[in-house]
Amino acid sequence: MEPPRGRGWIENANLRVPATVRSGRCERRLTEEPQQTLRTLLETVILPIHHDRWGGSDAWVACVDFQRQLGSHGWTAPGWPVEIGGLGLSIEQQVACEGVYFDLGAPRRVSVYGVNNVGPTIAAHGTPAQKRHLQAIVDVDEVWCQGFSEPDAGSDLASLRTRADRMDDGFTINGQKIWTSIGLNATHCLLLARTDPEAPKHQGISAFLVPLDLPGITRRPIRQINGEEEFAELFFDDVKVPATSVLGPIDRGWQVTMTTLGYERAGVLSISGQLAIEAETTVRDLARRGELGGPRLDRAMRIFVRAQLLRTSGERALSAEAGTPGPLSTVIKLAWSSLATDVAEFLVDTRGFEVVAGADPTVSERFLRSRALTIAGGTTEVLKNLVAERVLGLPKDPTR
Repeated sequence: MEPPRGRGWIENANLRVPATVRSGRCERRLTEEPQQTLRTLLETVILPIHHDRWGGSDAWVACVDFQRQLGSHGWTAPGWPVEIGGLGLSIEQQVACEGVYFDLGAPRRVSVYGVNNVGPTIAAHGTPAQKRHLQAIVDVDEVWCQGFSEPDAGSDLASLRTRADRMDDGFTINGQKIWTSIGLNATHCLLLARTDPEAPKHQGISAFLVPLDLPGITRRPIRQINGEEEFAELFFDDVKVPATSVLGPIDRGWQVTMTTLGYERAGVLSISGQLAIEAETTVRDLARRGELGGPRLDRAMRIFVRAQLLRTSGERALSAEAGTPGPLSTVIKLAWSSLATDVAEFLVDTRGFEVVAGADPTVSERFLRSRALTIAGGTTEVLKNLVAERVLGLPKDPTR
């Protein structure tokens, strides 16, 4: 089922709109220059308060507080329509705002999965009762993660084995999820489980909206190469959920999943523009310092040209897929992950000993994180298959 197009994707959700957003003055100002409005808000109100409370802490509780401060000013979901608590910003405007967060070194926003992926999916497939979760996302009362990948079902998501067995009053869930972003701290999970084990692998799957404080749920951290624990394993042992927790039709969770993954990859559009800016800025800064001699110059120019192509491709995708993510978003994700990885490696090479000695932790952190960019949101290999089939119209892979 294709999600609805345009601003109506989240209609009739019965959400409250913050007074600051309802203001005609605020709406007009955001329409004219949203990134400047955000910059002023962050510099004069939110960041000073945040730094007074938390200093430079990146602890989860500090990031949640930052997100709630944004929410109190109507900035939790700027791309959502105004009538349900967003600001109605276009993706182009959201890209500009992402640049503001980057420039000011703002803390991470913990609602990213709920806002970018889960919320639009609930809006497209949810019942009126389920759409009440949208208000909780806007108010930062609920922080969502996605329970998709499993030890033997990552890129091959349709091979998942987590089961949801029908009971008289709902379902009993048993299984394991892995590589769940913010899984240690999220309050809710959009979970995929097999409800018909006899059906073909792309069928018989259902999507569930699951509170993570239910009995039978265990979370375990996964320590990453950079020492952080951003991911978690989730274990479900006889977890009881009501029938009303099913999102979309029973056994038709694959269609729901495609909506979520479409928005997940489309979210790359909002950060690919920022990556292009960062890549161009990096090359210009090195050139000004006279550090682009010999082979380094050729490498820098390749990165600069690829950044320009990424920006242009993103603009084409925005025009072609207005309102709804489509196959071109997958092309952008491929280009973005490849360029981001190469930029991180280039920065390490240009800094050299400073990175090895720990004198430039920002660059080393970026390099370590870049290792996951060709995996998260769909591996490069799987996305190439999608591009071949859905963009180029080539025959499907016979092994799938």
